Amino acid sequence: MSKEQYLKIINKELQKVNKKIDVKIVKGEQYFREAREHKMLLRKARQFNGQGFFSRIFGGLFSSQFSFR
Repeated sequence: MSKEQYLKIINKELQKVNKKIDVKIVKGEQYFREAREHKMLLRKARQFNGQGFFSRIFGGLFSSQFSFR
């Protein structure tokens, strides 16, 4: 399985979980399980992309967005 296929599957699963969460929010129900599943899927996607904790925090700090003139 290629990296693109794996990430596509994870994104589809994230969309499904997001829909479940949205429905439960509208109904006023609790969504603890779905929130945990969402967090797990995001963690998998970030690990697969090689985004660690510090790269998420400090990644934007040194990008080309900021200009130090």
